[in-house]
Amino acid sequence: MELDWDADRPVALVGLDRSALLGRSDVPLVEIFTADEQRERTSQAYFRSAVGTRLRCTGYEAAKSPDADSAVVAQRDETTGIEVRTTLTRPHGTRALRIQSTIENTGTGPVVLTAASTATFGLGTSETALDGFALAYAHSEWLAENRWRTTPVRDLLPSIDLAFHGQDGRGHFSYGSHGAWSTGEHLAAGLLTDAASGEALAWQLETSATWLCDLAQARTGAVLSLLGPTDLEHHFAHELQPGDSFTTIPVALALSDAGRDGALAEMTRYRRWAREPREADTALPIVYNDFMNTLMGQPSTEALNPLIDSAAAAGAEYFCIDAGWFADPAIGDWWATVGEWREAPVRFTGGLKQVIDRIHSRGMRSGLWLEPEVVGVKSPAAQTLPAEAFFHRFGARVQEHERYHLDFRHRAARAHLDDTVDHLVADYGISYLKLDYNINPGVGTDWRGAAPGAGLLGHTRAFRDWLAAVQHRHPDLLIENCSSGAMRADAALLAVSHLQSTTDQQDYRRYPPIAAAAPATILPEQCGNWAYPHADMTAEETAFTLVTGLSGRLYLSGFLHRLRVEQSALVADAVAVHKRLRDRLPRAVPFWPLGLPAWDAQVVCLGLDCSDGETLLAVWDRADAASDIHLPGVSGTVTEVFPQSLAPWAIDHDRRGLTLRTVPGHTARLFRFDTERT
Repeated sequence: MELDWDADRPVALVGLDRSALLGRSDVPLVEIFTADEQRERTSQAYFRSAVGTRLRCTGYEAAKSPDADSAVVAQRDETTGIEVRTTLTRPHGTRALRIQSTIENTGTGPVVLTAASTATFGLGTSETALDGFALAYAHSEWLAENRWRTTPVRDLLPSIDLAFHGQDGRGHFSYGSHGAWSTGEHLAAGLLTDAASGEALAWQLETSATWLCDLAQARTGAVLSLLGPTDLEHHFAHELQPGDSFTTIPVALALSDAGRDGALAEMTRYRRWAREPREADTALPIVYNDFMNTLMGQPSTEALNPLIDSAAAAGAEYFCIDAGWFADPAIGDWWATVGEWREAPVRFTGGLKQVIDRIHSRGMRSGLWLEPEVVGVKSPAAQTLPAEAFFHRFGARVQEHERYHLDFRHRAARAHLDDTVDHLVADYGISYLKLDYNINPGVGTDWRGAAPGAGLLGHTRAFRDWLAAVQHRHPDLLIENCSSGAMRADAALLAVSHLQSTTDQQDYRRYPPIAAAAPATILPEQCGNWAYPHADMTAEETAFTLVTGLSGRLYLSGFLHRLRVEQSALVADAVAVHKRLRDRLPRAVPFWPLGLPAWDAQVVCLGLDCSDGETLLAVWDRADAASDIHLPGVSGTVTEVFPQSLAPWAIDHDRRGLTLRTVPGHTARLFRFDTERT
């Protein structure tokens, strides 16, 4: 990593591995906006801030550790007394860089931060360089996650001949999040490619609160700012009294000479470095969950018993009882009653413990669903917990869809959930928690903060700390970050959880583009892809949903005991395949022979390069008729791994790659290549 500064300029990130794409000395690394001072020169972009322009380097330290090199650079603005210490960490084994700053007020009066970039840097070295740039970013919403699109930068920032005007641009293009679903509108990531050099730069923002990616243009090229919450977009303000400090959200950059797939492979390696050790999950056990297209939040002893038996027979290793275990079935819709997290006394014949004992007796471990951050308006906890333990705005408790939102900065909120988890582990012997997050309470809470956006950021950081502490207290407990089917599937939470449910999508035909694109932001070993076979499915349709599961971490659901014999055989085959191949997932890096899939793509393809001469390839064909699918750059000895009991697809090699001939109907296959792809 290369930094540059002098007595008249702030610190700038000018390179990573001497990239032709990344870095210019005219772009300050850190931009700081305050209530008193915004930009030095007017624009709509998060660039050229008054404070950021005045920062000057006051010190630099470098350090080495067994797994990373790091540098800490200090800067100061003499006008305000703001000091910034930026830590840049370069993990070994990947072309990635992690950046985070701490901003301290060393002056004599208060300063109100309204925005602060974690990383701002230049891309390209001229205005004309933007002509060859393309930006990839992803829309995401409930049931339609991970919808990547690639757009020429010139479609976003028009050529306006800034050199002729003698000024930098004033416009910008930005995308980000609003409210508490960090990935509910866009994924907290992006990628920029340069046609001239073939380089690609990927980035991710590591927060469960709000964030912003801001792209602008200057006479000298493009400028990218990566920020946490801002005043304009997220109702953010943070007051720094003399001696106070604020830490920005972390961001990560990854660079490759091999284009999009190369940059995302580097980011995949970085994510493995950034995760906390996961000793309890090294085997990647197969989980069965009773929700998706099955009990849908209405469990009972009678409904669960055959599911438990059939899941065990299929080879599942964990059985998770989803929502509803805490609710009296007589009340019907239990949505507004959640929050006590105690067993419903009349839902289970013989009690919930008897059901869980049955799970254990069938050789599986048990799990339960929780939504820890919410309390229903009809729950006793809404009255017993102190008022300050909930989100507030303008003096009133925030309510969204008949629920209140807990603030994990408050000791009572954390204690309530600590008691809940300790009780479930001690009294029921559970080993798995599926953590959901089904409301978006808006911009946040103004309790103990200058603005609600700061309260939301504080809560999400406290929740992450609580989640890490739970696992240190219960090291054998596996944690699924469901979050309303990936509405909060951000890097901050993924680093402290075991797996991520990739969607709530119940239509197996619409799932492939979600599953295939998920490894762009989620580690393959964390991609919990649902496979939910149903008795009404044909054998090919059954295999289709199972390939979806096998394209990441197989996550079973469905009425398995109702399946036909041939369907049950396919499930058993898929389970055996996953158990045989799952040790590859923690070293696999994703690639996309046909590109990141469009939402309505007929053919969807995901490759997983296992770095040992073995490559896995999942291919889905959503056409009614048989198709010819050409996969460029893929060669080697091909084996159809799953399914093996159905008619195989025809396989043909030539110098250009691989051609597959599918069978009619919605159909999918998992292949293995015994040599590396070209």
